[in-house]
Amino acid sequence: MMEVIWYVSYFLVLIGLSGYGFHRLMIWFLYWKHSRQRPEPKKHFDELPVVTVQLPMFNEMHVVKRLLKAVSEIDYPKEKMQIQVLDDSTDETIEICKEEVAKLVERGYDAEYIHRTDRTGFKAGALEEGTKVAKGEYLFILDADFVPNPDVLQKTIHYFSDDNIGMIQTRWGHINREYNLLTRVQAMFLDGHLELEQTARNRSGRFFTFNGTAGMWRKSCIIDAGGWDHDTLTEDMDLSYRAQLKGWKFIFLNDVETPAELPVDMDGFKNQQHRWTKGSIQVCKKILVPIWRSDAPLVCKLEATAHLTSNFAYLLLFLLLFLISPKQYFRPDWAWLQTHPWAEHLLNVPIFFFGSVSVALFYAASQKALRPGTWKKDILYLPLLLALGIGMSINNAKAVLEAVFGHETGFVRTPKYGIDKDEEKKSNSWKSSRYKGIKSLMPFFELAFGIFFLVIVVENLITMNWVTAILLMPFPVGFFYTSLSSIARVMPELFASKEQKN
Repeated sequence: MMEVIWYVSYFLVLIGLSGYGFHRLMIWFLYWKHSRQRPEPKKHFDELPVVTVQLPMFNEMHVVKRLLKAVSEIDYPKEKMQIQVLDDSTDETIEICKEEVAKLVERGYDAEYIHRTDRTGFKAGALEEGTKVAKGEYLFILDADFVPNPDVLQKTIHYFSDDNIGMIQTRWGHINREYNLLTRVQAMFLDGHLELEQTARNRSGRFFTFNGTAGMWRKSCIIDAGGWDHDTLTEDMDLSYRAQLKGWKFIFLNDVETPAELPVDMDGFKNQQHRWTKGSIQVCKKILVPIWRSDAPLVCKLEATAHLTSNFAYLLLFLLLFLISPKQYFRPDWAWLQTHPWAEHLLNVPIFFFGSVSVALFYAASQKALRPGTWKKDILYLPLLLALGIGMSINNAKAVLEAVFGHETGFVRTPKYGIDKDEEKKSNSWKSSRYKGIKSLMPFFELAFGIFFLVIVVENLITMNWVTAILLMPFPVGFFYTSLSSIARVMPELFASKEQKN
């Protein structure tokens, strides 16, 4: 009986993962079908409206000056642009912000500094406070690690000439894409989401969501949707669904790029992924039932369900970690399996295609669309992208479970270090910064899984099960990459602290 349970559970988990892989193929199809249908403004404003640029931040001393410099260079009339620095900082960022805002005011900008000593609601709370006193009907939101291009407002504002438009999202670019291996893989990961998913959802008439930054909201849309709630860690996704359920329309502009800095260390990346994963499941619990009760078309409800539940795939992947080895050793003694060994492949082949090949095709398509000159070189990193997804399974499965069982955690910011494009090959100053991701015992669990799967791969190589060994190779690679990258950063600090004690 145990053999049957292990065997059936193994395939059920793989079928579940394949379902999310099939969804990626559907997204690719919708992208292929609708990508050329670029939206155009209903008309151009005769007189440009007032825009409030909101800059929420918390302890961002490395990037504040770069951000405010870029904002001051935006091609928009000074008298029509208000700059709000929404700062919850507790360190030197406070003084830097005050100095830089004062300089902007001296240069004739309508800039104000709003500092909160109570971080209630975290980023959502800061945006809520800023929106109350914002002069503009249109709110352009930028996280501290973004560097907007000068023409970003001119390329977006005119879409609001349609009174039904509530939000415009631009596509993220990557300032430090080639800084290290992690940033290269992250860039591919985000390109897939922003270029394929957001374009496909928006232009096919499905729901799509604000990405938390590099987008512009109509203030009346925010108010009509109920404002910024802070009962989830992804207030952007929450507000987006509430607004669209109210009938507001959104636009995604994939050809308007707003560059940003990617996390350069594994701990920062894990914190970011944990927050995004947990927040999406929190929104799923909050919004999915209202979506199905709404009058939205069935295709929109189905796509929203796939979107909001997609991170449950990490929970399935985590379960798979415990099923792979038993499945190899404990197979049901079914006669038809013995007489028809090929029958198992009828399940294995489509599962492998939808679970792995579809994911690779998805990210390859995004690179071909965005980087036509280099996409063939970029896709060489696809095996590592797949391995990184496996390596992140423990971190992200933990986030899913925390959301499911209502375990409350604070908003953990992603450290930014001000790594500019011109310095990306030589700047290592971030390693001495006190802004670091939260440390935990997670890397040691990941290391244990890496060793476990390495033993399984070696065993299959010894027994000449080449196909199985190759298919399982991403597991030890992924876990060694996520664990050792974190441990390598912790060890020098441990040795340094021991030397100081001695």
